[in-house]
Amino acid sequence: MLSELTQAMIVNGAVLTAVLEADLGGHRKIGRLRILRPVLLAAGVVPLFLDAPATHGHGLTLEIVAVIVGLISGLAALGLMKIYRSPSTGKPVSHAKTPYALLWITIIGARAAFSYGSAHWFPTQLTTWAVREQVSAHAITDALIFMAVAMLITRTLGLAARAHALPAERTMSPTTRRISAHV
Repeated sequence: MLSELTQAMIVNGAVLTAVLEADLGGHRKIGRLRILRPVLLAAGVVPLFLDAPATHGHGLTLEIVAVIVGLISGLAALGLMKIYRSPSTGKPVSHAKTPYALLWITIIGARAAFSYGSAHWFPTQLTTWAVREQVSAHAITDALIFMAVAMLITRTLGLAARAHALPAERTMSPTTRRISAHV
């Protein structure tokens, strides 16, 4: 069985890799696979790495706060993306630049640093806090996973909603599309 630290690092790496690969750059097609891939990733991560979520007390509060932070972070990421219709195809596409990547790297890096720190830098302090607040180690790990999944799903659903809300594709002749693509 994988350690909780290893589980957290796998989730962090999988989310960061999937998002940056899918989103960085211009004219990134927004199609079914782009929307389904993160949902499938989340569906695979949750059962593999999630322990029994807390159902009461401070562990549940921690998990709820992590989901809220994930939602806000996902909305912030979505705000750093431009969603528009491709001039050449008329289909929804996105464009994300360095600030988008830096947001994801910072948030996932902070989660990874916390995970590593909880095992190597401040385990005594974290254990003391967890015992005092009656929060299990599993609730802390689950909270980090909930945060990652909430950020990913928020970004994905927002991406789909913004693409769907784009004005209808204007009918263009192939010649007009080629000219528009080069302007």
